[in-house]
Amino acid sequence: MTQGDSPRPEDTPLAADLPVHVLQTPRDLRSLSLAVIAVLGVVFTLHWASAVFIPLLIGVMFSYALDPVVDRLQGWRIPRAVSAAVLLLAILGGTSALVWSLADDANELLQSLPQAAQKLRQALRSQKGPALVPIDKVQEAAQQIERAAEETGGQASTSRGVMRVQIEKPRFNVKDHLWSGTIGFITLLGQVAIVFFLTFFILASGDAFRRKMVKLAGPNFTEKRVTVQALDEITEQIQRYLLVQLFTSAIVGFTTWLVFVWIGVDYAGVWGLLAGALNFIPYIGAIVVTGGASLVGFLQFGSIEMALLIAGASFVIQSLEGYLLTPWLTSRASRMSPVAIFVGVLAWGWLWGAWGLILGVPILMAVKTICDRIEGLKPIGELLGE
Repeated sequence: MTQGDSPRPEDTPLAADLPVHVLQTPRDLRSLSLAVIAVLGVVFTLHWASAVFIPLLIGVMFSYALDPVVDRLQGWRIPRAVSAAVLLLAILGGTSALVWSLADDANELLQSLPQAAQKLRQALRSQKGPALVPIDKVQEAAQQIERAAEETGGQASTSRGVMRVQIEKPRFNVKDHLWSGTIGFITLLGQVAIVFFLTFFILASGDAFRRKMVKLAGPNFTEKRVTVQALDEITEQIQRYLLVQLFTSAIVGFTTWLVFVWIGVDYAGVWGLLAGALNFIPYIGAIVVTGGASLVGFLQFGSIEMALLIAGASFVIQSLEGYLLTPWLTSRASRMSPVAIFVGVLAWGWLWGAWGLILGVPILMAVKTICDRIEGLKPIGELLGE
């Protein structure tokens, strides 16, 4: 065919004869999409089945904390099941006795909180400066205009023969509150029973669960060895973390009790117990104790200066524990990034509430240990580390 000739139909290539170019999705993008979907599925499952996972993890944590004691009792020729049962019953009985002895003081303390908040609002209003007076005047005028509009609207609606409807609040029903309180108490007892029996079975089984995990790791000796190392490191880190938390919580509670007794704060024993118990909740526990103690101190002494003194003393105790004592005791543990811990604790708190705040750090420790030993997950371990 020459340059001036037009192409003949038989010379035109058909669509079927052309090479087919398929637009393929990059493998990394597909893997990332599948990973995001898997993470979302796991988050939904953890939130949906929180009533199962939370007692399970609490029982596992208790078993890690009490396993050395049960091992020592077993070394004294005491059967493992008997040792676990006696130890758990002793802890449960001691905790119940302590709570029962401070129940009356705690009840009086809770009843005084609304009165303290109202008194604090009145004190702040009385100390308003002259710059706030015009705002109060404007607000008062707006309220008078609103009342006048309501009266005018009521008269107009009455003159048109429209019936006014007044909604009355239902009366206080003691049976409803007793029923809801009973249901909540029964639910709490059920959760305590689940944690108790789960911890007992884990402690009584000894190394059975550990041997099953090693067996499921695979037939290769290298895989079994990596699994054993990961389990050993997770056990060591969680036990050290729980031991440090228990020791520092006792120090915080005892010091708070001594300082509050020296200042003259009422219910110092209750505040010491609360400070020690809430020390297990990162960040939030210290805020709750400091704010509540200052509020009740203001109610007791009637002075903002005393409230600030109580808040300052509680803040100093919590700061010394959080920034000096705990980092020094955990210096041999796995080093984790403070940013990763803060974000992880917030995420688990959003997922499981207060229990998520308590369980967040041990879960992050276990995740980092596992990621450090799996080749494809090492970037996550690096992200969680310092």
